[in-house]
Amino acid sequence: MQYAIWFVLLFLAALTMMGVYHARQIKSGQDFALAGRRLGVGVLIGTLVATWIGTGSIFGNAEKAYTHGIAILFVPVAGVLGILILSFLAPRVREMPADSVPEMLKIRFGRGAQVLGAVALIASYLVIVSYQYRAGAAVAEKLFPHLAVSDNPVVNKHFFSVGFAIFVILYTVLAGMVSVAWTDLVNGILMTIGLLLALVFVLSRWNMKANPLPDELLRPSGGMSALEWISITLPALLLVLGDANLYQRFMSARSPAAARTAAVGMFFGVMVLECVIILLALAGRALLGGDLPHPGHVVIDLAFHSEIVPVPVGILLSMTVIAVIVTTADSYLLGTATSAATDLMGGLTSPGKQRLIVVVLGLIALGLSFTSDKFFSVAIYAYTLYGAVLTPAVLCALFLPRVNRKAILSAMAAGLFSALAWKALMMKQLIPGLLQDVDAVLPALGANLLVLLVLGIILPTQPHDPHDPHDSRQDRISHK
Repeated sequence: MQYAIWFVLLFLAALTMMGVYHARQIKSGQDFALAGRRLGVGVLIGTLVATWIGTGSIFGNAEKAYTHGIAILFVPVAGVLGILILSFLAPRVREMPADSVPEMLKIRFGRGAQVLGAVALIASYLVIVSYQYRAGAAVAEKLFPHLAVSDNPVVNKHFFSVGFAIFVILYTVLAGMVSVAWTDLVNGILMTIGLLLALVFVLSRWNMKANPLPDELLRPSGGMSALEWISITLPALLLVLGDANLYQRFMSARSPAAARTAAVGMFFGVMVLECVIILLALAGRALLGGDLPHPGHVVIDLAFHSEIVPVPVGILLSMTVIAVIVTTADSYLLGTATSAATDLMGGLTSPGKQRLIVVVLGLIALGLSFTSDKFFSVAIYAYTLYGAVLTPAVLCALFLPRVNRKAILSAMAAGLFSALAWKALMMKQLIPGLLQDVDAVLPALGANLLVLLVLGIILPTQPHDPHDPHDSRQDRISHK
């Protein structure tokens, strides 16, 4: 695998050249953030799949499969179901005159909803970007095992994270959504080929009689309670239904029809790749044993075992993992910067200022990456923070635009406060024993929906807007 380093470096160089090429097309802030709303179906499918299949899949789901077994094959169901629902939402998103998800909330429910939505989005997305940096560092440590920059272990620990972060920031700065979307298409193809080839070779090497999975990994429940299952599946469903990263791609589509077709294509792509990753992790658990120091790294560990995966396929798998991480990191970083400009700074501005925002937020995410070394739990909490605050409001903006603004704003605030408070109580071990398996997603979402329901009944609906086609449709439905 000594040649893997050079192939990965050439791959990253090719991505950079692609970004340099597309940078010439950037003439305005909307070109940078939304690719001028010109993306076709093929590019959209590639960027949607590549965006969703991130470290939460390649490291997080793999870690859960390694520790809980075959039951984790059911984990992607929530996200895939959300994508199916999203295919019906995509045309509506493209039709709205908004540049970000919080701006959608402003159109329907006012400035307060926009600001609160932006705060939740930026906070959760910066966390997601931060663990992409750590994931990139984990792969780099495999590729450069003997590289040492200092005798100081703290410097060594963060060296690769800093290097990967610099690459992601600079790449995102080049051409924004244009370069990100086209790179995602290339990376999506690479992911599909690399993961499927790796699975074929790994399964061919796996003698299930000689290397069986332990009995505890064959339990249908995975050894988890119903509350634990809800805690790991509901956040993904909430995220996909309101994910600004995906919505930004629908806003970048050339038409509402292209947005819907791309969402359907995403459904099939994600369903296949999520299952392939989990199967790789299960095979890795059997072939590599149950004592890996970092269970979340099981897929990349397979790439470096030539007796299991041939060297060319191992190199391709390494490049696949890098592609997964890069596409997720630059997508979420761009989404964060777009929301900061649109929702907190008065709107999309010149490409130069957009690039500066990307750099500043990318460095903040780098600082956050030094605070934790976990993948799955951090991913779930970031999904919870976003989904429990924004998703109900986003769905109301698309289907119930006349809900009272105060009800929406109060519900979002209740979700945000509950998510933060529950997490703080868990960290201080103040949650009663019976509730310790309850993730923050349940109290946060419950608080949001309860406040929304109560205030939605008590407060009057907003006046009908005759110029809004969605509002008009809803108004007709309510009178039938």
